[in-house]
Amino acid sequence: MANTSSRTLRLLSLLQTHRHWSGLELADRLGVSERTLRRDVDRLRELGYPVGAARGTDGGYQLAPGAVLPPLLLDDEEAVALAVGIGDAAQSGIAGMQEASLRALTKVVRVLPPRLRARVDALRAMTVSVAASGPIVAAELLTAVAQACRDEERLRFGYAARGSAPTEREVEPYRVVALGGRWYLVAYDLGRHDWRSFRLDRLTEPTATGTRFRPRTLPAEDAAAFVQAASGAPAPYTVQALVHAPAARVRQAVGQWGTIEPLDQDHCRITMTSTSLDWPTQALGNVGAEFEVLGPPEFAAHVQEWGARFIRATRVPERPFPP
Repeated sequence: MANTSSRTLRLLSLLQTHRHWSGLELADRLGVSERTLRRDVDRLRELGYPVGAARGTDGGYQLAPGAVLPPLLLDDEEAVALAVGIGDAAQSGIAGMQEASLRALTKVVRVLPPRLRARVDALRAMTVSVAASGPIVAAELLTAVAQACRDEERLRFGYAARGSAPTEREVEPYRVVALGGRWYLVAYDLGRHDWRSFRLDRLTEPTATGTRFRPRTLPAEDAAAFVQAASGAPAPYTVQALVHAPAARVRQAVGQWGTIEPLDQDHCRITMTSTSLDWPTQALGNVGAEFEVLGPPEFAAHVQEWGARFIRATRVPERPFPP
């Protein structure tokens, strides 16, 4: 059974590396007959992997898209790259991506061996990503805090608030929030008997205590609203514009910073979320096409202000400045 299981895993790994394999080539790689190969393929199908088969001279096997996502086999380099990429996506500022990326990162890091976790953290700490606009948080720390929130388990950690000496905290973790390029933990502080928000880049050695708790009622609409109120951060704007350009062109210019919805071949709608109105204005300017502001009114006024400033900049001064 062990030999059959390991061979099935080897077959799955091979199918994931190439689009198409001939039956003879696969059987040769695995050191089995084509009949045994067919049984192994059937075993993968029973496990939920959609393996397609074609007969004839060009026949063979390939892994096709399925209705659900089955488990993937990754080598060391692929696992590290995946964890680093998901970590950047979690801090990208893309609306709706933070929570899903954090869930995915938690699943990946949990099954990584210690040597690969160390590589992930080192790589993220020593590289600069356009997506990450705030302090880099180690993947293992981020996932440890997120798991404690999910499992409703008390958490101990060291914390160094700005301008204060490090302290030891024990909390009932509630939610992890991404805001303004930073990660925050919203939790009930058992030592201070009150709700607090903690920046994860100032938090060290989070350790789950094994003590479960029943979540308290958060004194805010949601965790993000609590962090905004506690940090004094402004509420983000959701900007929308109708762009007179194909979606592919807008996507190339704006990249990950907006959600682009094609309307027809020559028009699309773009949605961007930011606490500042400057970068959505700049992003639309980078497209180099006509556009119409759909909202909010603050963004329309901001674009008008930018336009008036650029028009003034093109006027010849009445009295030139001395050289």
